[in-house]
Amino acid sequence: MSIVKNKGKMTLDKLATIMAGSFEGFEKRITENMDQRFDGIDMEIKGIKNQLEGVNKRVDDVYVNMVKYEDHNALKKRVSVSEKV
Repeated sequence: MSIVKNKGKMTLDKLATIMAGSFEGFEKRITENMDQRFDGIDMEIKGIKNQLEGVNKRVDDVYVNMVKYEDHNALKKRVSVSEKV
């Protein structure tokens, strides 16, 4: 097995072409990796948003169905009076 060595001189143009090719591949790999990460982050944000909407709905339900403290005491008093009778 023999290795053939290029005995020609490396010119700046050849070097620039080689470097440009390697940067294009690197840029493509980085861009794809970042796109995947951003997609994952977007999915997590959507999940958190859905959870917050659920919490908001439950808080609203509690508020709507909540009895005021004063009303509760008045009803408690009425029940205790009616139980005595």
